[in-house]
Amino acid sequence: MARTTPHDHPHTDGQPLYRRIATELLGELRNGTVPPGERLPGERQLAVHFGVSRETVRQALEVLRREGLVATDRRGSHATLSGPPAEDPTSLIFPVGARHIADPRAVDRATVSWETPPPEHAEALGLAPHRPTLMHRYESAGTDGHGLRRAVTSFSAVALAEVEELARYRDRADGTASAQLRRAYDWMRRAGLALHHRDAITPLADTPSVRVTRLVHDQYARPLEFTDLVVDAQPDALVYEFTLPTAV
Repeated sequence: MARTTPHDHPHTDGQPLYRRIATELLGELRNGTVPPGERLPGERQLAVHFGVSRETVRQALEVLRREGLVATDRRGSHATLSGPPAEDPTSLIFPVGARHIADPRAVDRATVSWETPPPEHAEALGLAPHRPTLMHRYESAGTDGHGLRRAVTSFSAVALAEVEELARYRDRADGTASAQLRRAYDWMRRAGLALHHRDAITPLADTPSVRVTRLVHDQYARPLEFTDLVVDAQPDALVYEFTLPTAV
């Protein structure tokens, strides 16, 4: 994106400039430039991007807010358009075990809550005993009940402090509302965190199930997320794909 000096260009189509900017911004939101639920660039950045003043950007955002297309909280403005977020096909899907491709025969449910995590989670994330945190629960099963996957994730204090998109969920983490965090790893990377994950796969005794635990930490060895997944051990239950960068 080329950097320009913000100034209000004259308009010739009869509509106020801020409405034209609102229309252009809405177009970018709809084409996935900023996926639903994710934070928009600040007013200064938008002013530079569109070549107008910050006041014009502020008026354009107010138009979109009145129409319910943008919401603003203490962390900034974010798109509220309906529809699934745009995804990079090479990105790592959250949580471990989630289906990369939607299965119309599967029944998926994901919720978030603010509660005290299990002791194993707290220890892995360096949380004090009985300290609550953001927890995510994912469950998926075929219509016939087979292929059941249950994942429980706890996030660390570091993850909530560094990743705004995750922190935003605290106020609505009532354990009932649907909460798709499929882009959680993309949010972490965009926050400047390099992700390292360690997965341990253990067959469960006397059952056809497999347990997978994942611990994710950043480039400073700070824990970010711990997930405990139990999945029916069907032949195609777990598929791991890795993309390695070429040597420079």
